[in-house]
Amino acid sequence: MIRSKKTKILTYVVLILLSCVCLFPFIWLIRSSLMHMSQIYETPPVWIPSPFQFSNYSEALTILPFGKYFLNTSLIVVLEISGVVLTSSICAYAFARLRWPGRNMVFMIILTSMMLPGAVTLIPIFLAWSALDAVNTIIPLTVPAWFGGGAFNVFLIRQFLVAIPKDLDEAALVDGAGYFRIFTHIMFPLAKPALIVVGLFAFLNGWNDFLGPLIYLNDEAKFTLALGLQLFKGMYNAQWHLMMAATAMVVLPAVIVFFLGQKYFVEGIVMSGVKG
Repeated sequence: MIRSKKTKILTYVVLILLSCVCLFPFIWLIRSSLMHMSQIYETPPVWIPSPFQFSNYSEALTILPFGKYFLNTSLIVVLEISGVVLTSSICAYAFARLRWPGRNMVFMIILTSMMLPGAVTLIPIFLAWSALDAVNTIIPLTVPAWFGGGAFNVFLIRQFLVAIPKDLDEAALVDGAGYFRIFTHIMFPLAKPALIVVGLFAFLNGWNDFLGPLIYLNDEAKFTLALGLQLFKGMYNAQWHLMMAATAMVVLPAVIVFFLGQKYFVEGIVMSGVKG
């Protein structure tokens, strides 16, 4: 009993230390964003700003139109999340609950697409969107999410749906419900943890995406936060207190969303691996 208690205490100590290591860059970011430029270079390092320079945030966010970048990013993220959650859940339902010829073979082909590096398809996809005159629009960044939602997301939701007893489908069919109603009224609500995980992944992917907007967006008025931050870095590379403030404002929404959804994140990952 005593040995078990000591093991538990040691485990918590190790986890706390590892958490501090992981949180150190974020703490350093916040600390630097609230300092005057001269304090950042002091040796030994100053951990608590004196005084707190909250004006760094207002100054950084007014140098470039970060409000416009925020709206652009939010629009892309909302469209991407909506498309990914809806279409990937429909595909996963078809692979997990419906029986049709070649189902397993098609599913395996979809999974093999995950092994294809994005760099291989980058140029062909760009040429295709260019031929459709969709460059410098958000179409290439949002429309693909409405066509399947991604192989990994389909796999994740499919694994979750497979673990749900088949009796629910059979009972609904006996009561006269069709496959569409079973999906919308039974499977979709039950898959809430997995859907939240997929939505969280889609949010983080859309919010932090730099390569996609860099390739397809040319007009500065259409820039996302990732592009705006890179532009800010190029213009004010030496102003580290402003750079840290702008970075903190871009990172903060993603951190908040992750902490709000971490319960469902863990639950969805665990439940998805219950049954293959």
